[in-house]
Amino acid sequence: MGNKAIVILAHGSREDRTVDTLHSIVSQVREQLASEVDAFVEEAFMQFRSESLKYRLDSLVERGYEDIAIIPYFLFDGVHIKEDIPAEIAEFESNNPNVKIKLGKTLGTDSRMASIVTDRILEIL
Repeated sequence: MGNKAIVILAHGSREDRTVDTLHSIVSQVREQLASEVDAFVEEAFMQFRSESLKYRLDSLVERGYEDIAIIPYFLFDGVHIKEDIPAEIAEFESNNPNVKIKLGKTLGTDSRMASIVTDRILEIL
C-alpha cells in the first residue's frame, strides 16, 4: 500500500444518480493514475451524503494514510472552496498533526472544460 491518498471531493446531492456519476469519475481517475502514481483514490461529498470529507479523512488515517490530496470536483471557487473546505482541513490537521493535506484547484477555466462544453453543444445542434 502506498502512503498517499487522493480524495475527489464533490458537492453532493440528494439525487442518488450523482453518487453513480462520482463513482464513475473516480473509477476512471484510478485507471488513468494507475501507471503514474502509487496512491489510493476515494471520493467524498460536502453535503447530503454519509461519505463526508471528515468521514473519508478519518477512514484514510485509520488505514495509515498520512499524505492526502483533496481534489475538488467543483467548477467554481465559491464559499465551499474558499472557506468551508480549508476550515475543515485546518480542524482535521489540528487533531491529526502527523497528517499532511493538500487542497488542489477546482476544474475552473481549464481549456479542456471548454472542449467538453463544445462537444455538448455539437451533440445537440
